Amino acid sequence: MNRKFLIIGAIFGLLAVIIGAFGAHGLKPLLDGASRESFETGVKYQMYHALLLLLVGSFKLHQFRFQKPIFFLLLFGVICFSGSIYLLATNNLTPIDFKGIALLTPLGGTLLIAGWILLLVEFIKIERK
Repeated sequence: MNRKFLIIGAIFGLLAVIIGAFGAHGLKPLLDGASRESFETGVKYQMYHALLLLLVGSFKLHQFRFQKPIFFLLLFGVICFSGSIYLLATNNLTPIDFKGIALLTPLGGTLLIAGWILLLVEFIKIERK
């Protein structure tokens, strides 16, 4: 088991539930349909990756060569991807214009994809018994 994967996975999962509930109940009357869908996409991807971190954290990672890069790609991928979506979806509710961070969304998605690719490489390298 890897403690940091488990802790960040649990934090991301907890926050996804809280942010999702806030979006569904508190922001529902304030957001239009497209913004609400976008917000929900951020929550879904955060939860998917929280579960991935929990799953990977339960593995014996001492054999994984790319353990640290996978962790940081997923960590910063979720922060950039979901975080930017939350800010962009609620842009009209604040005096701050978050449109300048729009490039963080595809950057975060790219980091998440890279994390999945490294994880796939690690799985391929596992010896068959």
